Amino acid sequence: MGQAISEVLPYAIGVAIVPIPIIAVILMLFSERARVNGPAFLLGWVAGLAVLFAVAYAVADALGADTDETSSDTVSWLKIVLGLVLLGLAARTWQKRPAPGAPPELPGWMAGIDTMAPRKALGLGVLLSSANPKNFILVLGAATGLAQLGVSTGDAVAALIAFVIVGSLSVAVPVGYYLVGGDSATATLTELRGWLAEHSNAVMMVLFLVFGVILISSGLPPLTD
Repeated sequence: MGQAISEVLPYAIGVAIVPIPIIAVILMLFSERARVNGPAFLLGWVAGLAVLFAVAYAVADALGADTDETSSDTVSWLKIVLGLVLLGLAARTWQKRPAPGAPPELPGWMAGIDTMAPRKALGLGVLLSSANPKNFILVLGAATGLAQLGVSTGDAVAALIAFVIVGSLSVAVPVGYYLVGGDSATATLTELRGWLAEHSNAVMMVLFLVFGVILISSGLPPLTD
């Protein structure tokens, strides 16, 4: 079990460091439906991560990523390609960084968060957790890497649970803090939102770079053995 969790844990940490979804959930927590939309967004986030991870693992495991040499090589090449994609995203993020002193630009869809219905908050959580490029790539990297280990079903389930818990902390903590923290939570979350908005490009560039290298370095050894 320890080996399985160790395989997915770094990717889960990468998933958890997500400026835009954290800003989105904080904006929800400042709306009139905060006590419904915040937990709904969190539920969608958890569901999106869990389903994507489970599907990716099931496919890689069914293809025999741990026993079939061709399948294992395919998974390794997939990791390398995904790593290169992340490095490309790092370069693109650097090129698109705002000019010094310029206000950060947030996605236009955030303007409607204050009036969002709970079902839309749920759907947004699913979308941001599983369909954004960074999370999609990291979940695939974690799930396929786990399949290559050939662990038992119980260990795979434990790794999935650990992945989802760690990958959801950055969304779960603001929601929980808002529900129990009162006025102090509002002030702290406002400061956090401002900091993330200002530094989101830098954070994402570093994440893309680091995990691009991790994926490439984990994909190369099986191909050179």
